[in-house]
Amino acid sequence: MPITPVSGAAFQSLTALADTATTKAPTAASASTKGFGDAISGALQNLSDVHNKADGLATQAATGQLADVHDYTIAATEASLATELTVAVRNKAVEAFNQIMNLPL
Repeated sequence: MPITPVSGAAFQSLTALADTATTKAPTAASASTKGFGDAISGALQNLSDVHNKADGLATQAATGQLADVHDYTIAATEASLATELTVAVRNKAVEAFNQIMNLPL
């Protein structure tokens, strides 16, 4: 499998995207359409998609239909890291909630 070099155009487009994201102020309409709940829901859907991909590749590897086993290894590692990140975020959220609940009134 040949390795293709990364062109400078990819970095320039990322830089341009970052510049436009920092110079444009969010409007009230865009801020109200995407909330914390939507972000959490999207993250959990992404986690589910990553696990489904790893499960599908595991099935293909077990049945001998997968040409490159490293594809499954990469997908399984991505799923593991995504789960660890989700658990870490959940733990921090629970910790923050407990701290808020222990504040004196």
